[in-house]
Amino acid sequence: MTEPTNSRQSVADWLRYLEQLHPVAIDLGLTRVDAVRNRMGLKLSCPVITIGGTNGKGSVCAFLSTILAAAGYRVGCYTSPHLLQYNERVAVDLQPIADADLVKSFNAVETGRSDTPLTYYEFGTLAAIWHFAQSSLDIAILEVGLGGRLDAVNAFDADYAAVVSVDLDHQSYLGDTREKIGFEKAGIYRTGKVAVCGDAQPPATLIEHADSIGAELHLIGRDFGFTRQEQQWAFWGRRGKHLSLPFPALRGAYQLSNASTALAILDELREQLPVGIGDIKRGLLQVEWPARFQVMPGRPSVILDVAHNPHAARALAGSLKSMGYYEQTFAVFSMLADKDMASVVAILKDQIDHWYIAPLTGPRSMSAEVLQQALIAENVPGKVTIFETISQAYRAACDKAGENDRIAAFGSFYTVAEVLQTRQSR
Repeated sequence: MTEPTNSRQSVADWLRYLEQLHPVAIDLGLTRVDAVRNRMGLKLSCPVITIGGTNGKGSVCAFLSTILAAAGYRVGCYTSPHLLQYNERVAVDLQPIADADLVKSFNAVETGRSDTPLTYYEFGTLAAIWHFAQSSLDIAILEVGLGGRLDAVNAFDADYAAVVSVDLDHQSYLGDTREKIGFEKAGIYRTGKVAVCGDAQPPATLIEHADSIGAELHLIGRDFGFTRQEQQWAFWGRRGKHLSLPFPALRGAYQLSNASTALAILDELREQLPVGIGDIKRGLLQVEWPARFQVMPGRPSVILDVAHNPHAARALAGSLKSMGYYEQTFAVFSMLADKDMASVVAILKDQIDHWYIAPLTGPRSMSAEVLQQALIAENVPGKVTIFETISQAYRAACDKAGENDRIAAFGSFYTVAEVLQTRQSR
């Protein structure tokens, strides 16, 4: 029996309700979302940008949002998952949605869904779109949650779509090869619309799908790209160049590729929403996206990164190597049980001297003992120490690390979120 709507007065009430509304957390498919969307008459009257990919989606959304906001446009941006508060997922003008507006959005979806079961993510996606539809936006930016073709975001047609990267993750849902995963991600492309790919080695299936539906495909390295210089960088695309650009505020060499993917979209968007070179430069300097190779101020250095698959682990390993000399590196580490932990550890083990591990909470977590055995199986060179919680592991790493050491917290959004909460409480 459906619980009366008026019994849920707060965001926390609603989130507890959404967690038990559907029997499984992930149930890919658009039939139920389409049905509720149609009953609600839900649509967006502004241009829509949809961003998919294995990694880098959030960063591209952040570049787009910040540059478009710098140009004075009213921007809605939907991302997932969140780090500390659910409200982070739904932002207008770079500000998270207020609790009252989020509750109002949840109520609207509950009224429209009737008896249709929706997952936590599907319900939240429809709520975000409903809020955007009430917000007189100039543009909406939607981040895909998982895959693309069957993701709830894909119930809304994109005028501009980008696949940032394609690699192995969520294989049980998307397939066990890059080609299979590339096809799923290309499902966000639309006939006659701009379709961007920021992966330097795009799967053939992605290109074939874009061609088969008549999408206007833009490939990095062929149609757009960047040149890195000593103190600045330059973007080139079909419509010209942007020279003397400042390096983005988001660290990591791979962010130039993400920024270029965003600029390729903005170049195609210019007839509807033009941005100036000053807007681009301000956006690159002001962009914020927490926990993507985020280096916190102070000593020892603390690096937060949500890397949770081999593709992201390779990027993190490269960024750690480029940081210069540190006497020791302490890893505060945990992963979810359905992730490729062996590959992530194998990629990063040469960068780590001490592993401080702890279990995460929730049904997808693994025990500390299983974590430890996985590290031993990969012959990690450093010592492995078990803690009851990530918070305890982080506090212990801070106590042990000296001013010439560094602490890298990674493996999951949940790992980094608990470290952030611990830092805020100190």
